[in-house]
Amino acid sequence: MSAIAGILNFNETFINSSDAEALMQALRKYPADQVGTWFSGGIFLGCHVQWITPESIDEILPYYDPRTKLAITADAIIDNRAELFDLLQVEHDRRKKTADSELILLAYNKWGEEAPKYLVGDFAFMIWDERKGKLFGARDFSGTRTLYFYREQHRFAFCTVIKPLFSLPYIDKGLNEQWIAEFLAIPVTTDAVDTSSTVFKQIEQVPPSHSITVINGKVTFRRYCSIAAEDKLKLSSNGDYEEAFRDVFRIAVTSRIRAHREVGAQLSGGLDSGSVVSFAAKALQRENKQLHTFSYVPVDDFEDWTPRRRIADERPYIRSTVQYVGNISDHYLDFKGKSPLSEVDDWLEIYEMPYKFFENSFWIKGIYETAHQQGIGMLLNGQRGNWTVSWGPSLDYLAILLRKMRWIKFYRDLRQHSGIAGAKMSRLLPVIGRKAFPFVQHLALKKQDGFPLMINPDFARETNVFDRLRQHQIDLTGTYLSNAYEIRKRQFEKLYFWNINGTFGTKLSLRYSMWERDPTNDLRVIKFCLSVPEDQFFQDGVGRSLIRRSMKNLLPDEVRLNVKSRGVQGADGIHRMKPSWGAFMDELQRLGSDAEISRYINMKVFKEAVSKLQSGPQSSYIFDADFKVAMRSLIFYRFMKKFA
Repeated sequence: MSAIAGILNFNETFINSSDAEALMQALRKYPADQVGTWFSGGIFLGCHVQWITPESIDEILPYYDPRTKLAITADAIIDNRAELFDLLQVEHDRRKKTADSELILLAYNKWGEEAPKYLVGDFAFMIWDERKGKLFGARDFSGTRTLYFYREQHRFAFCTVIKPLFSLPYIDKGLNEQWIAEFLAIPVTTDAVDTSSTVFKQIEQVPPSHSITVINGKVTFRRYCSIAAEDKLKLSSNGDYEEAFRDVFRIAVTSRIRAHREVGAQLSGGLDSGSVVSFAAKALQRENKQLHTFSYVPVDDFEDWTPRRRIADERPYIRSTVQYVGNISDHYLDFKGKSPLSEVDDWLEIYEMPYKFFENSFWIKGIYETAHQQGIGMLLNGQRGNWTVSWGPSLDYLAILLRKMRWIKFYRDLRQHSGIAGAKMSRLLPVIGRKAFPFVQHLALKKQDGFPLMINPDFARETNVFDRLRQHQIDLTGTYLSNAYEIRKRQFEKLYFWNINGTFGTKLSLRYSMWERDPTNDLRVIKFCLSVPEDQFFQDGVGRSLIRRSMKNLLPDEVRLNVKSRGVQGADGIHRMKPSWGAFMDELQRLGSDAEISRYINMKVFKEAVSKLQSGPQSSYIFDADFKVAMRSLIFYRFMKKFA
């Protein structure tokens, strides 16, 4: 709920007040309900407080407890408050008014550096342990909140965002070329595999799932949370699994609607956001509150070019959910005049680094802007749902049956799925075969297949980036040869998948004084879903079976049982860019002749991509590899020119 900052001098000299003032001054661009600072000898803590939950109103941050000699500054919302109160034996009459930062401090006082293991929620915090001369902090398991830092021989400084750290006279903006190499070489939206690095050489970050300890000038990390496949849950019937799912998911949703302002939710026409909205609207109704939903829709003159099974305009499904669930004030937003290109400079200012998620950039930020204007303090979504609550990939499940040669079950399930999905078995079999035996597909790939090589080959050799990425199991082709089960496993094992959402979520929340919260990413939900047997996720020819069954009478059948189509966001991105296409192409030409940028970018690949785009703005190019190369290069180019 806050932007936090601090400085620790290792030689115990007093903090230079001008340094502390510079840090806090740089945070003033964000709205704040309260600003607090705390000094003690060689330690300074600061907090730029935004009131989001009822308990955060008038919360004192930074807070110092003279009894335990512990001080804390925190950016946190803790969701398992009731469980922690019981474990910590907090008196019942104190619980309602106890702030989350105080709860974290109580947990640290009891469990020490083990405390993060007990916390469920979105958090980044730093605690000064005066008795031990130790600074201790942590970032939540999925990195939902950011925490950057600088270290050198005499001092340590930290902040929720990067740029305030540059207000300190001893930190410069030198670039981290290893990070840049990884950013350019990784085909997917992942920034870099080193989760402690940033684009700036002197700025590091606490990785997701890690704590940090600073004592006697030494900085150490410790991974406190690893998510692995749980022991499989064994219940007696489908109904028992459905009830267990609803119980854990209801807790995750209701614990995320603690807000002293209005509660909103991003709503598409699918299962994930629809399920979140269904539980949230009912929980808010019991509190005599209404849920506000915000849905991106294409501009009116857009002609849908997407395949038959993809839907660019999800309004019919969204309205069906809204009418069925009730207690919802719905908003449909087309963000006319906005495009992936129009938002680049603002996103670079917000994100503080180059980025790759340009296709959805204009509507993600647009929803924040609109929700902020509507007085929303908490904005729900279901971004992680594909890997948790709505898990159940049909074709990958059938591929497992084929690979295991379970012929009878394979044929029966394939026939059922074919009939339900309206797809001929003859069309499904080659796809399933490639998933069952991916090495055959790998052998068939031509050298030019996959995502183009964006990075300058000389720069790649200089940084040895390809060897590094292979060590981290990054697919350099971008063709996703792994099956969905392997990808899901890596989603929870490899921390580099987590950083993006947390980075833009934190920084948008600070700008708009509004927290993004995802119940499908709740640690309790993740552990439950990983413990559910696979045959609960695919039944009777239907994938994503558990959530479909569990949401009966909670979502309309039109949405709940829809297996023939799925929404696609951002399909009108190039259509939106048509008025600025000439300027776009001119900038790409300037980029192509820039000697500084050519050190990093593979100009042969870039110019081939630009050549294709010279034919004019075709709407179907939005998800094309050549357009991705052009836009990612342009974003990197602007970052280097304006912000580096």
